[in-house]
Amino acid sequence: MKEDLLKKWLNDELTDAEKEAFSKEDDYAFNQQIIDTAKHFKASNFSKADDFETFKKNYEGKAKVKQLHWVSPLLKIASIVIIILGVYFTFFNSNNSTVEINTVVAEKTNIQLPDLSEVMLNADSKISYDKSSWESNRRLELQGEAYFKVAKGKTFDIITNNGTVTVVGTEFNVKSRNGYFEVNCYEGIVSVVSDTIERRLTAGKTFRILDEKFTQGQTIDAEPQWINNRSSFKLVTLKEVFKELERQYNVSVKFKNTDTSRLFSGGFVNDNLQNALVSITQPMNLTFEISTSNQVLIHGNAN
Repeated sequence: MKEDLLKKWLNDELTDAEKEAFSKEDDYAFNQQIIDTAKHFKASNFSKADDFETFKKNYEGKAKVKQLHWVSPLLKIASIVIIILGVYFTFFNSNNSTVEINTVVAEKTNIQLPDLSEVMLNADSKISYDKSSWESNRRLELQGEAYFKVAKGKTFDIITNNGTVTVVGTEFNVKSRNGYFEVNCYEGIVSVVSDTIERRLTAGKTFRILDEKFTQGQTIDAEPQWINNRSSFKLVTLKEVFKELERQYNVSVKFKNTDTSRLFSGGFVNDNLQNALVSITQPMNLTFEISTSNQVLIHGNAN
């Protein structure tokens, strides 16, 4: 039917109704362009039948070319979509295997790792690890302070900004804050590496770098006191003691005529701010006032 219309159109034999129908065909503009272009050329022995066959051949050839140009962009788009999806799912799956656990100020939490090792995370601290590779690579990153009870198995690494702690199966505490790195071993053996300093700690031994000064000591405690709601210190600057108070109580501490470089040994409870401040200030001959619900002012000696 369509070929008949084409023949009649080329021979100018279309009726008015057929012309209207033919002009609405999708390829009408293309057909018209061929005729308009042909008018610029002269030919001898013009044959209507030959012209139609030539027209038909050109038409079919052009249609194939158009089809190829239509498929090519789709192939490009499909390739791009496949690449994007591949990158997305690779990125998503890798990120999805990373576990991050945070505590805010005045918060503690207990965590069980995939190998049933236990971690208690102190206030304002964070751990992260890859659960997909945990069986072959027991490794986690720590910011802040945590107490570990490690199940026996392959090497267990704790990575901090201040150093690396390596164990097999033991109980120990790691504190890694700005300018303060401390490891206390309560059971088993712990290997600690911080810059050029490397030590192996047995039960009861401690490792500390505070304000770039390294010391090694002992503890008689069976576990860190903070897991029982009490923060303890041994020859630690008042600056660090009050930083811990801020973390445990979500308060802001200000000083007036106070030497915060003085060393403090002792502790404070983590569930009563008034009692905690008394425990710190009385031995150091300081006074305090709680000015608002979240601000504390420490006064030094009035000499």
